[in-house]
Amino acid sequence: MTETAHFWSPVRTAYAWVHSAAHILSNHEEMDGAGVARRLRGLLGAMSRHRSKTGPLEPAIVRFLKVTRSYWSGLFHCYDVPDLPRTNNDLEQYFGSGRYHERRTTGRKVASPAMVVRGSVRLVASMATRVRTFGAEELRPEDMDDWRELRAGLESRRETRRQQLRFRRDPQGYLSALEDALVQLTLPP
Repeated sequence: MTETAHFWSPVRTAYAWVHSAAHILSNHEEMDGAGVARRLRGLLGAMSRHRSKTGPLEPAIVRFLKVTRSYWSGLFHCYDVPDLPRTNNDLEQYFGSGRYHERRTTGRKVASPAMVVRGSVRLVASMATRVRTFGAEELRPEDMDDWRELRAGLESRRETRRQQLRFRRDPQGYLSALEDALVQLTLPP
């Protein structure tokens, strides 16, 4: 214990700062975004002024200050917008759950091509059906123009994926066909 005694004071100081930052961001006082920002700015100022007290942990404090500043512009919206989650953990869990079920049903270790092409539709559909069952009337598109636009976007991604596959199978033949098509476009009618 005597060999590590010189680390105790810096660890106590750094822990107290990080714990204070977590307390401020948890916002038990239910302040608005400006109030939370004001309190955190005060703590960060104290950390910056007294960071030398953390000894060997000073680089970690400098990094904490730098990262906090880089996220500053988007850090406080959750206190002003009702029902906006403070972290993206819910979204990570949402997408992770979709990825898990996709892997489980297909047996693949990586995303299936269908998820890459139709993920924007499949993921939302898979998550929505967990909440409740939908009837045929609810599945009918309300706005056909929106539906056609969505289908065109999906088909465009599918075609891009198809072209990538053709290129991977025969790069030379694919490039030759592109050159021929380009030559045809440049020739006068």
